[in-house]
Amino acid sequence: MAGVFGFKIVTQFERGVVFRWGRVLPGVREPGLTWVNPFADRIRKVNMQIVAAAVPAQEAITRDNVTLKVDAVVYYRVVDPVKAIINVQNYAYAVSQVAQTSLRSVIGQSDMDQLLSERDKVNAHLKDVIDAPTEQPWGIRVERVEVKDVSLPESMKRSMSRQAEAERERRARVISADGEYQASKKLAQAAAVMAADPAALQLRLLQTVVEVAAEKNSTLVMPIPVELLRFFDRTAQNAPLNATPKTPATA
Repeated sequence: MAGVFGFKIVTQFERGVVFRWGRVLPGVREPGLTWVNPFADRIRKVNMQIVAAAVPAQEAITRDNVTLKVDAVVYYRVVDPVKAIINVQNYAYAVSQVAQTSLRSVIGQSDMDQLLSERDKVNAHLKDVIDAPTEQPWGIRVERVEVKDVSLPESMKRSMSRQAEAERERRARVISADGEYQASKKLAQAAAVMAADPAALQLRLLQTVVEVAAEKNSTLVMPIPVELLRFFDRTAQNAPLNATPKTPATA
């Protein structure tokens, strides 16, 4: 009954644009109860909420000649209800078409690695590309754009898998070589210490014997006593000192 007398209700998330005899009246109707002439005026309500629009997967070729399928989602809202109604017939459909063409354009300007690893930069660039033709002429502001999924061909997936496996193998070899290098340095230092102190060599020999016997759960018998080895070692060290020089032969 209220509509018959020209009373309309504009909800909180809407704005009303009034047409009188086909011409838009200046200003917009704010939320609440409003009155329009039931004989000459017609009100059109515009939703001001943020709309999440899915962008269908677009197949395009990247800058490094890789064919990809990329889909995204666009978050936009109306900032000027008059422009959104007058300047474009169906702003939701128009934004969807601009998003699809812009997505293909951004894919063609980007490398595959950039699409996979630098999503933030791609999203920011895509937002600027979509927002440029929509905000000023249509009154639509793009709040955010997110790339959801990047689909790679099976051949490219296998190539990337082999590349990742080769990279892991390379790192494993580098770590192993570095470990062997550090171990060789420590062994060289240990050999120098043992050469300077023969008793350290004897202790190391006994330690090795104990470890082997514990591991094999057996008893080892040394064929040569350790004291005899020490005697030979002292004899070898004193031999150059006790040797008498030879006298030259006389003619």
